[in-house]
This record gives sequence, structure tokens and C-alpha cells, in this order.
Amino acid sequence: MHPTREALERSRRDFLTTSANGVGLVALASLLEGDGSLRAADAPNPLAPKAPHFAPKAKNCICIYLEGAPSQIDLFDPKPKLNELHGQKLPDSLTKNVRFAFLQKDTATVLGCKRKFAKHGQCGMELSDLLPKLGTVADDICLIRSMHTEAFNHHPGQLLMNTGSTMFGRPSMGSWLTYGLGSESKNLPGYVVLNAGRGTSGGTSNWGSGFLPSTFAGVLFRNQGEPVLNLNNPAGLSAAMQGATVEAVRDLNGIRHAAIGDPEIAARISAYELAYRMQSAAPELIDLSKEDKKTLDEYGIDRPEPDLKAARGGGKGQFRAFAANCLLARRMVERGVRFVSLFHASWDHHSNLDNELPHNCLMADQPVAALITDLKRRGLLDSTLVLWLSEFGRTPLGENRGGSPNVTGRDHHPFCFSLWAAGGGIKGGQVIGKTDEIGWSVVEDPIHINDLHATILHLFGMDHTKLTYRFQGRDFRLTDVAGKVVKKLLA
Repeated sequence: MHPTREALERSRRDFLTTSANGVGLVALASLLEGDGSLRAADAPNPLAPKAPHFAPKAKNCICIYLEGAPSQIDLFDPKPKLNELHGQKLPDSLTKNVRFAFLQKDTATVLGCKRKFAKHGQCGMELSDLLPKLGTVADDICLIRSMHTEAFNHHPGQLLMNTGSTMFGRPSMGSWLTYGLGSESKNLPGYVVLNAGRGTSGGTSNWGSGFLPSTFAGVLFRNQGEPVLNLNNPAGLSAAMQGATVEAVRDLNGIRHAAIGDPEIAARISAYELAYRMQSAAPELIDLSKEDKKTLDEYGIDRPEPDLKAARGGGKGQFRAFAANCLLARRMVERGVRFVSLFHASWDHHSNLDNELPHNCLMADQPVAALITDLKRRGLLDSTLVLWLSEFGRTPLGENRGGSPNVTGRDHHPFCFSLWAAGGGIKGGQVIGKTDEIGWSVVEDPIHINDLHATILHLFGMDHTKLTYRFQGRDFRLTDVAGKVVKKLLA
């Protein structure tokens, strides 16, 4: 039964059974409350740590989400056949019933790949020359080349990857995990979001709590200035006054929560108290001055940023912003934050692929590799799941929108794409799945996004079929009515 309905039923029974005595007790409680002799019962903390269904491998998650779909053909899935077929049309049998976002399939031709691939680590994982630093941690990551999805436009694709559904209003991955497990952090949110670049097209729908109580939504942090907007006290409001205000609001909300049991009231109480504690914890968190120079250099916080006449990746300043976010993510999991999302936009290279993809990779390669190395050095990688995600892949066909020679990239491709995971119970140093010789479709070990989500929950000790929330008459879950755990991913 939903918590609100259960509380209403209980309140009605209590009133009918206690009759006049109940009314008298309410009056007495009101007098004692006014006298300060009785405090409203504290509502339960919705972020209190909860036991998983079974022993977990992962305790925290850092999800690096690269909005726009990085080209797997140019980064993770080498296809030398494309260079042989460059400029040629594909058979109609492949494209006949395929819907593209922008590509004009009647005149589209194969686009070869200019990248060089090399083997890395003891596992011999083949990666593009755009990711040399990631190659140094190849033995820690599991590369999946056989992901597939039914979403071929950005916003639905982002929703599916982040919430398990292409529809609005569903809880995000981080929200489901904090709902199911709570958080060990007392002074920071259980779910934190860090942004760089120009902003995702999906916006807050990528980290919202949907129909779950708002306590479980991602809290957007900034990596400079005030960590959370309006977190600091206005001029003239002392810490003592602030504390008294929070206490009074908590008591009033507690009385209302005891009466009707609405979980949103518990969420409101938790939010006020957490914000109060965050006023000291959050500024300390984003202050990187305590980190030694070696660590800052490893992440590339102050490395030079090359000029690029394009705004797709967010413009100047993103190298530092993204590197700082990677370092902040490590600092957050150290402090018990359950789920940290790093978003960067955009990798949507319909054009200017050969200039903008190298620029974005130069931005991301060093700090992401440093994050894995840093977590491992501190003994945190075994319990921290690191994910590199996006919504879909890119076509082996070249973009030809409008017949312009300046459109020199690849279109959206849902039939196969690559992502990777590391730490937190993942079996590193392996490649799972295989695509055909031109990167058109999966030919071995297909993995759907629902399967990925089921596996992520499994790593956290959660059975994806049992982590549910009742809404509008039925039990919802992150994997909806699908999903299976991918055993090959597990250590």
C-alpha cells in the first residue's frame, strides 16, 4: 500500500477507535507542544542506509555520461573494412527499412575511419589513438561493443539510458539506487550531479526522481563559486538564527507528517536539514586547494586547452571544468555519496568529426584515466563502479544532410554502440560482444540497456525485479518488464 493511503487509513481507524479520548489527547498534545514539553516525532530519514537484497560488490557509482553519442567506430570498435568501402553505397537490403535522424540514405555512402587503433594492457584491448591515457587502465575496464537500443534521437535515448524508459517522469538510475539503498553520507546528498559543456538536451529529466519522493533526485552541484545555488545564508542571517529556523520548520513538518504520512513531507524535512549541514560540508568539498600538485596534474586541472572554433563541446574552459568534476567525483565517493553523475555535452558529431572528436577526447581521456588510477590507488575502485555511457552510437555511413561538403560526420545509430565499465565488481581487461565488419549491427552477445541496468543493480546487491515502487496502480522498476543480468560482466 502507498505510504500516504496507509497513513490515512490508520488515522481514520485511530479516530474511530479512540473517540472522545482521542480528541482530548490531540488537545493536550497541542498544549504541550506550545509549552515546549512535547516535540513532534521525527519523520524517518529517507536517505538512511538500507540493506541490499544480497551481498553487494559496489557501494558507490560514478557515471560519466557523454551526451550526443561518441563515435564507437572512431574510438572503441575498429572497422578497417570501412576504409576499403569508403565512398561506396551500402546494399539496399541494409538500409531499406531503416529510419535515420538526418542522413539521406538514397545518396549516403560509407565513411572510412582515419583513426589508428593499438592494443593496450595485458588484455590487448584495441583502442583508438584518441584515447592513449585510457589505454593505460585497459586491464581495469570491461569494454562492451554490443550495446543496442531502440531510441535513435537524443532526448528519448538519454531518457532510456538514464531512466530505463523513453517516457518522461520516470526515476533516474541514481534515484533508484538511493531509494533502494539510501546513502552513507550525512552531510551531502545521496545523489549528486556535475555538469560541463553546453548542457544536455534532456536536462533535469536525466537525473530527476520521477514519481519517487524528491529526496532521491540528483542535486546539481557547481564546481566553482557557491556549490548549490542559494545554499549560503543571506546577509544578516546568523548561523544560530538559521538553525532555529530549520528546527522550527522541521517540527511543523513533523506534525503534518504524523497526521497524513505523505512521503514528500519526509523528503521536505530531509531537504531542509541536509541543506543546513551542507552549508559547511559543500564548500569544503569543492575546495581543491588541499589536493597535492601531483594529483591535480594527474587529472589535468590546469593543463593548456587548445583553441577550437566550435561550440559543440561547450567552448573555452571545459578542460578544467571536466577534470575538476572527475576529481570532485572521487572526493564525493570518499565522503559516502552513493551516486555521482558527470555530464558533458556535446559529442553529437554530425559534422567536423575529425576536429571536434579529437578535441573532446583530449579533454576527457586524461582525467577519466586519472580517476580510475586514483580510485585504485586509494583502495576505492573495488567498491566504486565507474561507467562511461551515452545514448547510442554513430553510423558507418557519412552524414550527407543537404548535400553540403561541410557535413563531415556520422548520423545516429541505435543498432550497435560501445560503452565501458570498471571497478565495483566488474571483470576488467575484457571485451564483450562483437559487431559485423562494418559496425552496422551486433553479431555476438547483444546487450540492451535494460540488461545493463539489471547488471548495475546486481552489482549493488539489488534484484532488479524486486526494486519496485507502486505508482498509478502498478509496481514500477528501473528495468520495467525486461532486463537480465549479464554474467560475463561480473568478476
